[in-house]
Amino acid sequence: MEIRENIFANSQTSSYICTQINTNKAKTQNKNSTISSKSIAYCQNKMKIYELPQEYKPLLNLKQTELAIKQIKEIFQLNIASTLRLRRVTAPLFVLQGTGLNDDLSGTEHAVSFPIQDMNGATAEVVHSLAKWKRVTLADYNIPKGYGIYTDMNAIRAHEELDNLHSLYVDQWDWERVITEEERNIAFLRQIVKDIYSAILHTEFMISEHYPQIIPTLPREIHFIHSEELRRMYPTLTSKEREEAITKEHRAVFIFGIGGKLGDGEPHDNRAPDYDDYSTPNDDGFYGLNGDLMIWSDILGKAVELSSMGIRVDKKTLLQQLESSGKEERKKLYFHQRLLNDTLPLSIGGGIGQSRLCMLLLKKAHIGEIQSSIWPDDMRKQCRELNIPLI
Repeated sequence: MEIRENIFANSQTSSYICTQINTNKAKTQNKNSTISSKSIAYCQNKMKIYELPQEYKPLLNLKQTELAIKQIKEIFQLNIASTLRLRRVTAPLFVLQGTGLNDDLSGTEHAVSFPIQDMNGATAEVVHSLAKWKRVTLADYNIPKGYGIYTDMNAIRAHEELDNLHSLYVDQWDWERVITEEERNIAFLRQIVKDIYSAILHTEFMISEHYPQIIPTLPREIHFIHSEELRRMYPTLTSKEREEAITKEHRAVFIFGIGGKLGDGEPHDNRAPDYDDYSTPNDDGFYGLNGDLMIWSDILGKAVELSSMGIRVDKKTLLQQLESSGKEERKKLYFHQRLLNDTLPLSIGGGIGQSRLCMLLLKKAHIGEIQSSIWPDDMRKQCRELNIPLI
């Protein structure tokens, strides 16, 4: 193995240390097999690692890529809307601060905000996601049970650490559907996940028909597992390492129970306490009615979180999760008051990354090949050297 280290000049953001690791075919002594290891470049900004595949060649040129992005969005959007019985609505780019409508995701992120001159300096926040706004919209539009809404959600997440999968700009299909009390269970969530995955498979097939060089690789079935089962399966791994291990094995995985504490006293990942229900006991003997959909990327050699979704909190679980997380002061906010006063329907919903879906289906190495955003100068330089064309 040959290791070459290059220290690039400082960009406007920070200094990067890039290490290129070139590996040739190597024979393992214990397995009597030959393994071809692909060459990978790593760019490090403090503790953040960027993995960029070497010898990468895009399957589509820029013009084809732009057309394919349009086709993927049209095909998937039509499929998901008809399968889940969703109608499209127009969504806000920003909401008023202090209403509780914006989502703080894991509970620690800060929204991009600005004063509104013509409203006496009232502060608006660029949305992180639309989980709470969608639920209010279901009520305001009088959407009946069994039907829902979807929208194109565009957001700015200034806190993101930029890499192949994370951008300052976020685009996703945000959807929400009215459900009954009887549907607040793990079996119903599992069926919704299967429906969404079916739409992904259909989109993958249609794109491969348009572009024969893109070969479908997704498995026909998605694998389900609870985060506590995953912890017991890999007790020595971190939660992210467990995601990598299970997704590499099954290639498409839905992990239940994101946000609640597991057997070791730690959550698999953090969730804000006021939208997903991560504390209700489910029929599988664990806790939580939410989860993350993970897809394996052969190009990156890693798991990609494509969607986060779940059955939303009802009045009881909202109060429980606010109390356990020390966020009881939120009960006074507009959204929370509406839920506590029974003016919001029970619902299920989530977000599906548009750029990430396109990236996965088009076999791209960087999300910047799909969307136009701001990237550090050194990342752009490294991508050019590795034949990764950022938009």
